[in-house]
Amino acid sequence: MKYAYVYVLDTMADWELGWVTAQLNSGQYFKTPGSRLPVQTVGASSDPITTMGGMKILPDLTAEEMTLDTSAILLLPGANTWQDAKHLPILTKAKELLGAGSPVAAICGATAALANHGILDHRPHTSNGPGYLEWSCPAYQGSTHYRDEQVVTDGSLITAGSAGGLLLAREVLALLDVFREETLEAWYQYFSTGDASHFHALMASMQAQA
Repeated sequence: MKYAYVYVLDTMADWELGWVTAQLNSGQYFKTPGSRLPVQTVGASSDPITTMGGMKILPDLTAEEMTLDTSAILLLPGANTWQDAKHLPILTKAKELLGAGSPVAAICGATAALANHGILDHRPHTSNGPGYLEWSCPAYQGSTHYRDEQVVTDGSLITAGSAGGLLLAREVLALLDVFREETLEAWYQYFSTGDASHFHALMASMQAQA
């Protein structure tokens, strides 16, 4: 069984991964009817965390218990507590996953955590804007690889700024190849514009594959 692993930590930005986790866990628009990619939460320990929105989450497992062969993707949210040393195990795990070609997606403050761990020093990436990683990450040496874009995909690594939750979801869904191309395009266009014609296109794409 493969899982979409979501790292959870105190002050995590609830909304940033909402688009992608809802689609992966529900399988609502998957091209293979009846399939889904279950989401499991991973914590630094088994203790509950409290999100920025005040919701409490009890992790399903710890970073040490997470295995590479069961990871379909590791999703890392923004948070104000990434500097805590207790999060080093998940950053080490992220580096191992990327080394094995397994997907990792990071948004907002999680990009700073990757940068501080040296993971962004030699590959294209983005974050919360030019200068953010230099300001927030003393160990960061990847400025020549920074792209001033909302989302950047480099092989199995996806990075996004804090306003890029929907774009991150689109890139993750494309990388995992779980939607048909026309379904993904209609889904993204509908939720990014609100234009009802894209909703009708989304429904038509699902009927076409039924």
